[in-house]
Amino acid sequence: MKQKIRIGCGAGFSGDRLEPAIVLAEKGGLNYLVLECLAERTIALAQKRKLQDQSKGYDPLLERRIDSLLPLLIQNNICLITNMGAANPIAGAKKIVEIAQKKGLSIKVAAVYGDDVFEYISQDTLAIETSEPLIQSGELVSANAYLGVEGILSALQADAQIIITGRVADPSLFLAPMIHEFGWKTDNYDLMGKGTVIGHLLECAGHITGGYFADPVKKPVEDMDKLGHPFADVFEDGSAIISKVEGTGGVVNLQTAKEQLLYEVINPHEYYTPDVIADFTTVYLKEIGENQVQVTGGTGTPKPQAYKVSVGYKAFYLGEGEIAYAGASALERAKLAGEIIGKRLKSQFHDLRIDYIGSKAIHRTNFGNTAIPYEIRLRVAGKASNPTDAALVGEEVEALYTNGPAGGGGARKYVTEVMGIVSTLIDRQNIQPQIQVFES
Repeated sequence: MKQKIRIGCGAGFSGDRLEPAIVLAEKGGLNYLVLECLAERTIALAQKRKLQDQSKGYDPLLERRIDSLLPLLIQNNICLITNMGAANPIAGAKKIVEIAQKKGLSIKVAAVYGDDVFEYISQDTLAIETSEPLIQSGELVSANAYLGVEGILSALQADAQIIITGRVADPSLFLAPMIHEFGWKTDNYDLMGKGTVIGHLLECAGHITGGYFADPVKKPVEDMDKLGHPFADVFEDGSAIISKVEGTGGVVNLQTAKEQLLYEVINPHEYYTPDVIADFTTVYLKEIGENQVQVTGGTGTPKPQAYKVSVGYKAFYLGEGEIAYAGASALERAKLAGEIIGKRLKSQFHDLRIDYIGSKAIHRTNFGNTAIPYEIRLRVAGKASNPTDAALVGEEVEALYTNGPAGGGGARKYVTEVMGIVSTLIDRQNIQPQIQVFES
């Protein structure tokens, strides 16, 4: 068994930059590279793409990421673990093999699946958020359970060099290689808790290296145009040192680590994952050098008996329109335009929002700031049950060119089908993670 492994996180969401993962694979001295590219809405949209084309449903950037990373992964003997499989990990695995074959490279790829539990979900199933049947949400499109480490461990035992999953809990992507390399028992909840803490600290990639942390006034961060993503040296006892590749931008310090530790944590005493209910209250963070934070502590209690399930449904069509006003009386002219739109559409849209971007668009108040804005962008948005009705919003805004206040310009209009997300629970005994191995 190894005493130390190095795990890097090259992506924290589906649309993340490609370059940091390449830097990690090339210069990070990694054993494992994780690309965490899946969110609740991301997988619902992936299910929608799969419904339209059964060969799709994996992450839209999969081909570009794999094309650039594959030679480095093989050259530096790095195992890649990623949830870019989204709604179709098997198709994603086949695509990776296809890319390898075109490059003349040999690779073993394992697809981890079993998270799609749509067949087990009925419209009478209760949503966690509302305690009401899912039928009240709208037409159901997807239901994916948050799996844990089991499928990834099977893939590691099969010596897969790339492991591509569907919906797996974010920390589990990092915890699995720790269990595999150190021989941890999955019922040792103290170690499961420690490993989950490390995974949680890494999972958002650029968050912990200063990306989401940065504020040029209060919390300046240097060289953000070349922000590096993190890696962790993880030790057999469940401690770790988090850092980044030398020469990359950003910063790893006590502040960035604390902010990420508490990110999306409702109850630090009980952070639920499929592998453990982790306790973050005993975590100790310490700066031990430049861009080096030591992580110790953390523990856990037995894993929950149910998997959380993310359920996607067709919520509504969103119609949007935007137009800009600048110069003297910009705000007054924008408000007049908003009043015109409101009067024309109020009988057709029960949920219509009118925003004045540049004045109270986000917080809906100016907090006593009476400065007169020089330019305003009017945004109107309305919910509809079909795309034709939704399009009326943009059409009315565009018509302001000649029918509204003077000086409007830069009009844009959009119609978007919006997927909603609710959650439910499913007995974990009903779900069996599976793997399928492919080789080039």
